[in-house]
Amino acid sequence: MSSPVLELKKVSKVIKGKKIIDDLSFAIEEGEVFGFLGPNGAGKTTTIRMMVGLMGITSGEILICGKSVEKEFEEAIRNIGGIVENPELYKFLTGYQNLMQYARMVKGVSKQKIEEVVEFVGLKDRIHDKVKTYSLGMRQRLGLAQSLLHDPKVMILDEPTNGLDPAGIREIRDHLKKLTKEKGMSVIVSSHLLSEMEMMCDRIAIIQNGKLIDIQKVHDTQESKQKYFFEVDIKNIAILKSQGISYEKVDNGIAIEMEKDEVPNMIQLLIEKGIRIFEVKPIAKSLEDRFLEVTTQGEKLHA
Repeated sequence: MSSPVLELKKVSKVIKGKKIIDDLSFAIEEGEVFGFLGPNGAGKTTTIRMMVGLMGITSGEILICGKSVEKEFEEAIRNIGGIVENPELYKFLTGYQNLMQYARMVKGVSKQKIEEVVEFVGLKDRIHDKVKTYSLGMRQRLGLAQSLLHDPKVMILDEPTNGLDPAGIREIRDHLKKLTKEKGMSVIVSSHLLSEMEMMCDRIAIIQNGKLIDIQKVHDTQESKQKYFFEVDIKNIAILKSQGISYEKVDNGIAIEMEKDEVPNMIQLLIEKGIRIFEVKPIAKSLEDRFLEVTTQGEKLHA
């Protein structure tokens, strides 16, 4: 197994005597979109600022491609591209002039490379217009292009969909998928928008009050048991209790927790007991359900 492209080891941050980030540890693998999820004020932006060297670390270590952000800053940070909060752009210049300005600060960025990233983010038709004429979504795409010029291994985006309309959000989401699939890049996205994270990410770290509460695969189907919805005629449903079967009454039927292999036997039992079945389907836990579940547990643990 390859080494993580980015790793946090017991990272803490204390500001004015208050512990803002508390013993944070996680690792990000090559080619994944890793979500950083938590309510406003949870510590997401503070953590990202430490990752990119904009804020010092009180204790612990951050490694980017095996290089320490504190001890080997230049070697570590050259592997990072990112937009923290909003992209900083010269609005009186064109999009192309902005990229040229940035390219002067980075060794080895050719005109061909600039044209490549412009094509990648879909700004070819507007790249020679002044940035002040750009929509918010276009400015986000130009910021993304700027961050890609030096071919980073890791892209960090802090609340990239803030203020965007649905079309702009979808554009950003599509670009993130392209980064991982076409360039093999790892992407870290922070947000408090559950629905967007569910569509963007492979794994999600949930942070609350500066602590890591949980890391989950977004589409994790490995749970041995889950709930199944049975739409049934509920006239004779009380007979299930006599069989020692636990169930919850839900709209138009019942929900029973069981393993997948047990579903056919349950269907057969219901039919034998004269209970008519109209539909059977698994009840998938949404990311929102799981987020609320783990953050509520976290509040109880740290109360």
